[in-house]
Amino acid sequence: MATALVTLTAAAGPPDADTRTAADPAAVVREWNAIAIDTIKTSLGPRPSGQVAIWEGFVSVAVYNAVVGIEGGYALYKWRERGPAKASSAAAAATAAHDVLLTYFPAFKEGLDTAYADSLAALPPGQARDRGVDYGRRAAARIVELREGDGRFADVPFTASPAPGVWRPTPPAFQPFIDTWLARLRPLLLASPRQFRPGGPPALSSTAYAEDVQELKAMGAKTGSGRSAQQTETALFFSGNLVAQVQTAVRDHAARHRLGIADTARLFAAVNASATDAVVTAWDAKLQYGSWRPITAIRLADTDGNPATTADPAWEPLLLTPPHPDHIAGHTTVAAAVARALTGVLGTSRIDLHLSSEVTGTTRYYESADDLNRDVVDARVWGGVHSRTADVAGCRAGTHVAAWALDHYFQPVGQDGTQPSPPTRTARRDTLAEPKCGADTD
Repeated sequence: MATALVTLTAAAGPPDADTRTAADPAAVVREWNAIAIDTIKTSLGPRPSGQVAIWEGFVSVAVYNAVVGIEGGYALYKWRERGPAKASSAAAAATAAHDVLLTYFPAFKEGLDTAYADSLAALPPGQARDRGVDYGRRAAARIVELREGDGRFADVPFTASPAPGVWRPTPPAFQPFIDTWLARLRPLLLASPRQFRPGGPPALSSTAYAEDVQELKAMGAKTGSGRSAQQTETALFFSGNLVAQVQTAVRDHAARHRLGIADTARLFAAVNASATDAVVTAWDAKLQYGSWRPITAIRLADTDGNPATTADPAWEPLLLTPPHPDHIAGHTTVAAAVARALTGVLGTSRIDLHLSSEVTGTTRYYESADDLNRDVVDARVWGGVHSRTADVAGCRAGTHVAAWALDHYFQPVGQDGTQPSPPTRTARRDTLAEPKCGADTD
């Protein structure tokens, strides 16, 4: 297996370059992306859930509509109302982000209002700014309207009884299945949560299942594992908030490549809306299959009926096990969706991404989507929290989600406002190869 092309550097990594100037109106999109992720993370705290991606997706599509509705060039997201030609798209972007965040996180009103006032103060006063503000408000209101009754916080019970292979709360906290409503949330882009639902985990009696357990037992253990120092660092690197890691990296990419305001808004919308639906897809599979986590599988291996597995009642994973089922892995589903969204928007497999980790205090450089997918798949195995089968299945599902999303949304439009027909799967594969999932060659 090839080694991922990565460079470890100091924690600070590449400069964020988020200082707005008159020559860089796209900076307002990057600034409000940073404000959004800080607000969302602070509100949710250390919840081991996919919720961060949901809210970030809402903000990103609102900002996208606010910007491209004025600047043109791309199809609006589920909206037909174009903005005034001479309106300020920067003012519209700040307003849309502020209003969506304020709607869903009203406790942060003081900080959001202060940041918003600063954003507007940095723009020339006048009719263009005022028109941008008005259009941004309408863009935000449109997203809030679209998300009404979408299933957020619905009571979605997990009813499977404990049995061999079936998920149950894991030590040390023994928390219940968290945020089950994500499995039934109306997606931002997909037609339904199960649109790209993968097949289930391997049968307990299978060779594939035994190989998963054996690998986890040897490579995912907290102590006495077969991991190298680099493999342990990889597991820790991807043990934090992946969605937050992605935001910083995409801001840096957009700034370094001097993307304009419309292209910056499109990049964030494609990445974050795909991540939103990747979370929904992952939680749908988790609820559908309800497969037990590695810590349970290894400690109770004497109940699985597979002669190739042996129980270790004292086994512990390197990382704490999140409170939701194994199949499919949320981290790999989201990472693959992000990678495929990036390649789709950029038109190349070279994603040129600096990804930082608050856990390890290091930054890695990922030249290609394949490198990123491989590391995230491996990381969750080496962390002892997901089987390789669940990781690869998640990676494949996330890739499918984003590929479909980029065929149907955020597409360029002609001067007459028409959008080209979505390309066929065959045509798209001819021009841009799908990112691989670790050793996966499908």
